[in-house]
Formats: sequence, structure tokens, C-alpha cells
Amino acid sequence: MSEPIVPAFGDDQPVASSGPRKMTFICSKGNLDMAYPALIMGNAALGEGIETHFFFTFWGLDIVTKSRMNDLKFSMVGNTAMHLPQAPNLKIPSIAGSLPGMTRMATKMMRRQIADLEVPPVGEFLDQIVDMGGELWACRMSFDMAGLAEADLYSGVKGVISATDFIELSDGAQVIFI
Repeated sequence: MSEPIVPAFGDDQPVASSGPRKMTFICSKGNLDMAYPALIMGNAALGEGIETHFFFTFWGLDIVTKSRMNDLKFSMVGNTAMHLPQAPNLKIPSIAGSLPGMTRMATKMMRRQIADLEVPPVGEFLDQIVDMGGELWACRMSFDMAGLAEADLYSGVKGVISATDFIELSDGAQVIFI
């Protein structure tokens, strides 16, 4: 057996932190299965005392739009890894997701699995994140494109900011794009 190849990335010494940790999550998709990864990781970061910001852009803005945040869907279409939890080796063809009622069925199934794990619905999860000190920001361009008013947004959104503002806000942060 040969030795594993490990790439060298320069100095093997860890980089010393210049201050407190900071994380930012860019949420660009408003599907149920794309909302939870950012919310869960952000919640974990907050639990570790890490300054945490969320930037909702394009369809990710649905996560903080009051009329849509508690009705996010899960679609099998385009999900090449789709399988039933009870039968992980039984792959479901992506095309099956285009059949009438499949998005509704898949969404209901995912919501039930999330609830069974005692993970709160999106609205409650956002409340928890804001209560822990997480900061939520809406993307100005996406907000304007959607024709939204600030009253349309979840009350915990601190403001509607530009991409430039977010880049400044995320200076020194670990940035995660979802």
C-alpha cells in the first residue's frame, strides 16, 4: 500500500487568530433543504460564542420573507442524490420529482423528519438565532428585484444592505455560501 498524497499548503503552523471568530452565511436558495444547513451551522456557531451574520440574497430572501418563510418547499427535481431515508440504496430518478404532487409529498416528508429530530420550523429557528445574537441582513438588489417592502421581512432582519456593505461587514470572517 502506498503512502497517501498530502498536498503542501505552505507553513504547517496554524494561523494565529487576530481576534474573536466571526462567521457569515450567504443564503442564496429558498428551498427547505437549503435553508436548514445555514440555520443549523449558524446556530452552532452562535452556541460557540462566534459572531454570526446571515446575508439573504436571490431566492434565499424567501427564508426571511414573512409570506414565504414558513412555506418553503423541497423539490426532488434536479436532486441527483435523492433517495428514501428508509431505503438509502434505492435511488429515485430526478424526473420523478416532476410528477404532480411529488413536491408536496417530498416537502411533507422532510418537514416530518425535521420535526421528529426536534428541529424548529424556519420561523422559530430564526427567532432562536436572533435571540442568541445572530444578525440577519437582506440583499438590497434581491429585495428591490422582488418588489418587497421592509414590512414584508421577518422582524429580526436588521436591515437591507448592498453587496458592498456585506463585504465590509464580513471583513475577517469565515464566509460560507449556501
